[in-house]
Amino acid sequence: MTLDNKIAIVTGAASGIGLAIAKRYAAAGARVAIADLKLDAAQAAADGINADHPGAALAVAMDVTDEDQVNAGVAKVVETWGTVDILISNAGIQIVNPVELFAFADWKKMLAIHLDGAFLTSKAVLPHMYAQRSGTILFMGSVHSKEASPLKSAYVTAKHGLLGLSRTIAKEGGPKGVRTNVICPGFVRTPLVEKQIPEQAKELGISEEDVVKKVMLGQTVDGEFTTVDDIAEVALFLAAFPSNALTGQSLTASHGWSMT
Repeated sequence: MTLDNKIAIVTGAASGIGLAIAKRYAAAGARVAIADLKLDAAQAAADGINADHPGAALAVAMDVTDEDQVNAGVAKVVETWGTVDILISNAGIQIVNPVELFAFADWKKMLAIHLDGAFLTSKAVLPHMYAQRSGTILFMGSVHSKEASPLKSAYVTAKHGLLGLSRTIAKEGGPKGVRTNVICPGFVRTPLVEKQIPEQAKELGISEEDVVKKVMLGQTVDGEFTTVDDIAEVALFLAAFPSNALTGQSLTASHGWSMT
């Protein structure tokens, strides 16, 4: 599958899953905007991609919860490359706590980054996609888009919400040539997941080893983490899919952690 001459924006792309997707897209022929809260990190990521694929990457500063920054970032991409064909709404964080101890400020922060960010970036790119009557939006969901786990009320709520947003845009955008789907990874050993290991060990009163073996991997079929490259391949498949036959859907890649 190729993405020759396609223009993509990937949020939260300076590291982790977002960076892996950006690299895979560049290798498949796309030009990719590395949109991240940290411009210096985004520039370093773009420089790395450009070293292998000259001119394929552009660094964009973007706080996905700030409408002005989102609009400015999308405008920069369109000014530079002419349009937007693909949006990967990937920016996200994790905060764990039981509901009764979950700070309201943390709750609002989680929903803002995951849900407001998905909404604002979609709203910004859709006019360009509608004008050309083609485009793909991919939301980074989770196995927690379909199932729940203790200590993750805000994250689970946000990831469930992405399914609804995706399905709505699929209904609205289908007649205008725009598809949208949700990627639902299992546990991927990124810094976000690494941070959860000691936090969950403390909250659950178990060892960090048990968090990994029992909480994160205990429900998989092989005891393996999903990798960033696994998710990048899923993102390539969904972006390159040629028709509206696959829209409004969610695809789980979790080594069997979730089979819904």
